[in-house]
Amino acid sequence: MKSALPSLLLLAFAGTAPGAAAAAPAGVARQDTSATDAPVVTHHQIVIGGRPLEYTVTTGKLPLANDEGEKEAEIFFMAYVADRPSAAAQRPLTFSFNGGPGSSSVWLHLGALGPKRVKMLPDGGMPSPPYRLVDNPYTWLAQTDLVFIDPVGTGYSRPAKPELGRKFWGIEGDIRSVGDFIRLYLTRYERWSSPLFLVGESYGTTRAAGLAGDLVERSGIAFNGIILVSSILNFETAGFARGNDLPYPLFLPTYTATAWYHKKLPPDLQQRDLPGVLAEVEQWAATDYPQALAKGDRLAAAERSVVIEHLARYTGLGPDYVDRSDLRIEIDHFCKELLRDRRRTVGRLDSRFEGVDESAVAETPGFDPSMAAIRPPYTATFNHYVRTALGYKTDAPYHILGGGIGPWDWSTRGRGFPDVSDALRDAFARNPDMKLFVASGHYDLATPYFATQYTLAHLGLDPTERPRVTTREYEAGHMMYIDEGELAKLERDVSAFIRAALAGR
Repeated sequence: MKSALPSLLLLAFAGTAPGAAAAAPAGVARQDTSATDAPVVTHHQIVIGGRPLEYTVTTGKLPLANDEGEKEAEIFFMAYVADRPSAAAQRPLTFSFNGGPGSSSVWLHLGALGPKRVKMLPDGGMPSPPYRLVDNPYTWLAQTDLVFIDPVGTGYSRPAKPELGRKFWGIEGDIRSVGDFIRLYLTRYERWSSPLFLVGESYGTTRAAGLAGDLVERSGIAFNGIILVSSILNFETAGFARGNDLPYPLFLPTYTATAWYHKKLPPDLQQRDLPGVLAEVEQWAATDYPQALAKGDRLAAAERSVVIEHLARYTGLGPDYVDRSDLRIEIDHFCKELLRDRRRTVGRLDSRFEGVDESAVAETPGFDPSMAAIRPPYTATFNHYVRTALGYKTDAPYHILGGGIGPWDWSTRGRGFPDVSDALRDAFARNPDMKLFVASGHYDLATPYFATQYTLAHLGLDPTERPRVTTREYEAGHMMYIDEGELAKLERDVSAFIRAALAGR
């Protein structure tokens, strides 16, 4: 039987199953002795819309201690604060992190939010090395101060002792430790009176939803807004496990978008615009398809033929392949099969990307071409940037993605799939002014947009709470901001959301 949890996030990024790491790697045990204890402070300027914006970056670590005051870990952070001392405490403050579990904050930091971004090709493809950073005219710093957090085991963040790592490497421990960091940052940097926002990407949305509920209850910290980028809250929506038919209809519209992009749909669909095609597929995926799957072996032959016809039409796959898949097309099989006739695969993080495998007859792809396109540029540019422009000197490895954490505790305790929807729902109830913004990519096969819609529709919100939720979709993948046009759209949408949240609308 396959794992009930999806192989997404590090997991979607790295293609390993949750908990696949056997033990804490050697880098976790190594203590950082070369970096100074005091944070490093540097000053910078960027021109946005013809106007200069001066800002200060604080790069360093904050300690996490137990109830006895003993240090158990250090969390590395990079804080960007606009130089407006007369109103610093009233300026919005946004805490940002990525997912994994096991990912540093580098992707949102140097991809979308920060004043510097990795220079990619316009559609997000990998440029030729050497890679470089450029000014980011779409930085969120124009609207809010930014704090990028690397959870324990990611970036330069480390447990004080190797055996303490397991305390932080699980849903509950991760939420608690990042929450403790946020409380400590607000205290040390005197930002308790600032309007507060959270932004998480991928598994970071799981963390953000958990934090929204936990912090308002445990520490009295209420957020003005939560921003979820490529969301996964209920892991049942992405868990391809026998007996769980939920993911198949929820992934189908993204299969269709992918087939449309690669021109594999029938002519009548291929000639239409994507939103119109997706509207048709979403209707069928929400009604007839799940009803057919629910019948299992009781599905009549005539009904089965109709389902096969629709699935072949909407996925670009052959009817015989759909039939042999028992009407249930798993993501890795789709990524390998769609372009098999061209000896190509499509990406998981961004299905616009194509890859070439060593084997053209294997069942699943050998690697994710969309991950392969982004990891080298982000790795190289961050390591140069943090040491030169930010002045943070250390010989410790920066764990960009994986390599710093051990097995992950999913904390299901017999409850089935992980689900933090309750925490987000509690935050809505306890914090009547909190707003939610959700961004999804049409070509994201790690956290499909239709699965996100399903989760939001099943939060159990009161009708009066639903207007506080804003959703937007983008013509790119999991990291929609690597596409320069979608990066600009995301910044416009988030800026409008922040303004509305601050105005109480």
